[in-house]
Amino acid sequence: MKKIIAIIAGGDSSEHDVSMRSAAGISSWLDREHYEVYTVEIKGTDWKAHLPSGKTSPVYLHNFSFKDEWGKDVKPDYAYITVHGTPGEDGILQGYFDLLKIPYSTCSQLVEAMTFDKFTLNQYLKGFGVKVAEEVLVRKDKVVDAADIVAKVGLPCFVKPNAGGSSFGVTKCKSQEEILPAIEKAREESDDVLIESLMVGMEISNGVYKTRTGGGQVLPITEVVPKTEFFDYDAKYNGMVEEITPARLSEETTKRVQALTSAIYDLLGASGMIRMDYIISKNEAGDDVINLLEINTTPGMTPTSFIPQQVRAANLEMKDVLTEIIEDKLGE
Repeated sequence: MKKIIAIIAGGDSSEHDVSMRSAAGISSWLDREHYEVYTVEIKGTDWKAHLPSGKTSPVYLHNFSFKDEWGKDVKPDYAYITVHGTPGEDGILQGYFDLLKIPYSTCSQLVEAMTFDKFTLNQYLKGFGVKVAEEVLVRKDKVVDAADIVAKVGLPCFVKPNAGGSSFGVTKCKSQEEILPAIEKAREESDDVLIESLMVGMEISNGVYKTRTGGGQVLPITEVVPKTEFFDYDAKYNGMVEEITPARLSEETTKRVQALTSAIYDLLGASGMIRMDYIISKNEAGDDVINLLEINTTPGMTPTSFIPQQVRAANLEMKDVLTEIIEDKLGE
């Protein structure tokens, strides 16, 4: 019998609709000869399965089941999580599926929670020598002195939600007067706010997936050339960016980035497909320096997203990659 795959999409962040587009991409690539596929859209406690007829069916949260068009109970064997932001990228859904003993596509609850909190992630990886931006964390309701922030991170600087899987709420501040309004904007997405120093250089993105049996690989690197001032929501989702895969890096730097991506994946104990974003800057000697920007554990999966681009550049098929990721957990 075919295994039943539920693509979990939507969520409670500003990227609900983007997540639904990722779900459509994943659904189009899944192997229908081996899987029966449903998309489950979630928002708060309102969960509904999209049926082939176009109708929806409410999901029973106590056991993650729903009824099909004929009233037959459907209980998925596997959850492919493509929620950007909460509750899919912060460990909440992972804990839910752990309780129900339903395998899923992403990292564990602990890894999801840590990567979702940018400051915590950076502090962890700095201990292993990973280079990140100079940063200041502003906790909820903390009184902020903009002058102190500038003294620590300099100008320009980036103000962004500390916990979040989206590009919303990010501001590039060029003056001290812009910092406090930018913090308030970021707090619309996250209670805690991260202020980071500007890193000048080439922005790149690198996907990776691995399996328990030694499969998977580090994918080719994408160079990101935004037409906006930085890689914001418009650049990411409204075509205001040029994406070059493989990136225009030297062979040596390409190997260094891919080796670092692989090492970070292993340090985290990651699972499934994740994407790491970097800035390649130059040191005084003119050598490339690799700086980590952030890690996405449920990366965008529309046909034009970075990961499908990189999979194609690796001469792989999305159907085969997704099958490998799914079967890795189904085989446990």
